[in-house]
Amino acid sequence: MYREKIFDVVIIGGGPAGLSAALVLGRSLRNVVLIDEGKPRNRVSHVSNGFLTRDGIHPIELRNIAHKELNKYETIKRIDNHVVDVTKNNGLFHTFTRDGHVFLSRKVIFSTGIKDHLPDIPGLQKVYGTSVFPCPYCDGWERRYEPLAVFGNGEFLLHFVKLIYHWSKDVIVFTNGPAKMNEERQELIQRNIRLIESPIVELQSHNGLLHHVVLATGEAIHRKGGFLMDTGGNQATMIPMKLGVPINEKGGYETKEHGKTNVDGLYIIGDAKNLFTGLICAAGEGYEAGVAINHELVEEDWNIGI
Repeated sequence: MYREKIFDVVIIGGGPAGLSAALVLGRSLRNVVLIDEGKPRNRVSHVSNGFLTRDGIHPIELRNIAHKELNKYETIKRIDNHVVDVTKNNGLFHTFTRDGHVFLSRKVIFSTGIKDHLPDIPGLQKVYGTSVFPCPYCDGWERRYEPLAVFGNGEFLLHFVKLIYHWSKDVIVFTNGPAKMNEERQELIQRNIRLIESPIVELQSHNGLLHHVVLATGEAIHRKGGFLMDTGGNQATMIPMKLGVPINEKGGYETKEHGKTNVDGLYIIGDAKNLFTGLICAAGEGYEAGVAINHELVEEDWNIGI
């Protein structure tokens, strides 16, 4: 259906990064296709915090506002679909969707994000996004001064505990097994932060609100909320890697400035390169990539006499 038309840019993924890129490119008179399957990483959250002028908004409402703004531009086409493959032939990208459509474009942006794979803790799914969160900058204010749990283990645990301790001095650390800590234990002791290594049997909650962490010892510890150090995220799509973009040791795609990759014309922005970006930063990356791509297209058009 779309084979005969060559778009300037295909954007895969409709979170803040992709939406922002679509807006700046559409306003730059670029013919853009934004393809999104409607499964944002923050869909479990009830509010999105820290986004200037939209603090406390529901994630779905934020997307709806963005869609309404994009709909004003005839240069932007939004497609609800899933991308199954992208190839590059003779300088053009071919983007294939699940329903059989193919979109040809000069550039492609992947803003596909990360898929979380939460630890196997019974009851975690019921509280994740309502009273247990991954990011204190997003949800720490609402949990300030409350009795909090920190769930995690590994070399970055102490740093994460320090961060949560800033929002509440009533913190208990649950490693759900032997703690991978040595001299760091003493720092917790000095601040009366309890470290519990006993396996977690269950997180008890009511209407998504955590109230007890139940341990294998039988002890049930009261907590009103918590923060998860690691959500076990991995790439939502491996298509960029198939095209030749490497993944770094942290699990994000390798990029240069503005999200540019080693594959000419292919950009990656947002969580897909950073693992965790934050809404307003992701939107900023989308704007930055959109401007960079338009400059690139302007140069290309100028050089061929368009």
